[in-house]
Amino acid sequence: MPKRRSTFALVASALFAASLALTACGSGGTAKTQGGKTVVTFWQQKFEDYQQAWFKKEVDAFNASQDKVKVDYQVIPADTWAQKLQAAQAAGNAPDVQTTNYGNIAAAVAGGEIADLDSLMPASAFADIKDNVKSFVTIGGKHYAYPMLVEPSTVLYYRKDLVQAAGLDPNSPPKTWADLLTWAGKLTSGKVKGMTIASVGPDLGWSSWGLQYNACGHLPVADDWSKSVATDPCYAQLLNFYKSLYQSGDMPKTPKVGYADGSPYGNGEVAMMAGGSWVVGQLKASFPAMIAKTAVAPFPSIDGDPTKTTATLGGWTLTVDAKSKAKQQAAQFVNWLLAGDPAIMADFFKASGFSKYTVRSSVDQALASNPDATSDPFMKIISSQVVPYGKAEPAYPWDIALAFGTAIEAAMKGNLSVDAALKKADGQINDVIKKQSLAGTQPTH
Repeated sequence: MPKRRSTFALVASALFAASLALTACGSGGTAKTQGGKTVVTFWQQKFEDYQQAWFKKEVDAFNASQDKVKVDYQVIPADTWAQKLQAAQAAGNAPDVQTTNYGNIAAAVAGGEIADLDSLMPASAFADIKDNVKSFVTIGGKHYAYPMLVEPSTVLYYRKDLVQAAGLDPNSPPKTWADLLTWAGKLTSGKVKGMTIASVGPDLGWSSWGLQYNACGHLPVADDWSKSVATDPCYAQLLNFYKSLYQSGDMPKTPKVGYADGSPYGNGEVAMMAGGSWVVGQLKASFPAMIAKTAVAPFPSIDGDPTKTTATLGGWTLTVDAKSKAKQQAAQFVNWLLAGDPAIMADFFKASGFSKYTVRSSVDQALASNPDATSDPFMKIISSQVVPYGKAEPAYPWDIALAFGTAIEAAMKGNLSVDAALKKADGQINDVIKKQSLAGTQPTH
């Protein structure tokens, strides 16, 4: 994706390395001072270009407003993040504040890496977080991170003009998986395929989490992480859905890019697309002519129930290092930036092209009076019909997610029967649980 990378793509590629970094020795020397001010070091993992500009602007504004605190803002490339963080922790000079994705919070808490924020920030800050997001940053009843945003992993994008030309109603998108298969068939015409969705194991490993919940109401591991439940009959329905779509000929068999990249849709190669909310930003930046032709909807549910989860909510938080000598000042910055004036975060979501979504009720209220937000053709649908029903990404090791994603790929491409694919995944997941001693180690919220 040109200059736009999704949360999920970054997490999937770096999750294992990041988890290693988070278990390294902690940081923290004597608090640094400069010009009579306590210096708070803030490391931000590099994201889209606009994010670096936004962070710099707000750090500058914070520094200008403070008499006793100064934030030293540093951008770290994503491909070197884990290595640099691990080295800094080992040397005892990890950043006081860092960006942390939801999936790494539990590992960071278990490793004693990040501070409990409840004694460092006002209770009102946590009361403002939306109910379905609070658990994302809570371990054992304590808040260890402050959330910045959520990005739904799965949204349905479709071409209104092609839908209408196919005799379908663009104002009534598919509600069930069966409806989607019907639409995909009717929209396949010439070189244009009806639908695209993830089709390789690593992409399926994370992009299907929401649909795993949709099919079964749970992920393919017992709640206490003691055993695999990948052979639950409901998962056969999920694999058969992917298989039907792939083998129908209504989706590209050899996609040129991964799930995180919406360019096949932007280029007009497909009429519908399953994609994360970040694709909104990509379309606006790289395919602006497609905006007027595009509508979004929640991804169809297995049975048409719109309140059932079809997307997990990835995203980023700020955390404070457990061994920082400037915890209070670090938390002061986090509170100012993410939990303070709602206009600050409303400005961020505008800068994102409304491709990411707020975690705070007060920011929702601020956006409700923002004409740019209220006129955006996608924001209202995604924020009101997808985000409220999204669940957190799982905290279990990536090996488990990859085993299940590989099973989906094997079944959809006919390399294994559905039952054989699930049985193989079941054995692989149980092997991971045994080798990594996972039973009973699941985080509690």
